Amino acid sequence: MILPIYLYGEPVLRKEAEDVPEDYPNLKELAENMFQTMEKANGVGLAAPQVGLALRMFVVDGNGLAEDYPECLGVRRCMINPEVVEESKETNVKDEGCLSIPGVYEGVKRPDWIVINYLDENLVEHEERLEGFAARMVLHEYDHLDGKMFIDRVSPLRKPFIKNKLQAILKGKNHPDYKHCALR
Repeated sequence: MILPIYLYGEPVLRKEAEDVPEDYPNLKELAENMFQTMEKANGVGLAAPQVGLALRMFVVDGNGLAEDYPECLGVRRCMINPEVVEESKETNVKDEGCLSIPGVYEGVKRPDWIVINYLDENLVEHEERLEGFAARMVLHEYDHLDGKMFIDRVSPLRKPFIKNKLQAILKGKNHPDYKHCALR
């Protein structure tokens, strides 16, 4: 089932998410719905707050990026209650966008690699090291779980350039072509 994606300005996007309990009802179905929603919107990641649920859960699928970023091949994950346990001191800057902030793309500095612990949709525990754009995808979604968005990490010099685009989203003037939920 395709879920509506919440757009910039919705309070759930700024709320710190809570751990997903092991007995959460229909967890596998939620994960599948999130994958379907992400794919329908042509995204590479989607966090539970983006579909209105303040839960520590997200999905990513980097397979479509593998031609440009080989480290993304095979990275299709549901991550529940994730915890970044290590990250590199080395960083890089690449443009990011977000399904909740349509039409906005800006450079964001992130670590080159991370080590992350998480449960998958079957509640099996994993620890994994991800590098390059695969790490970036995961960190972008991970931020959503703490009520942060990529625009919070944009250089202060660049923030004035996105202000009008953010205001347009808030005023309902920039609606994406996928199923969404915006401030009324």
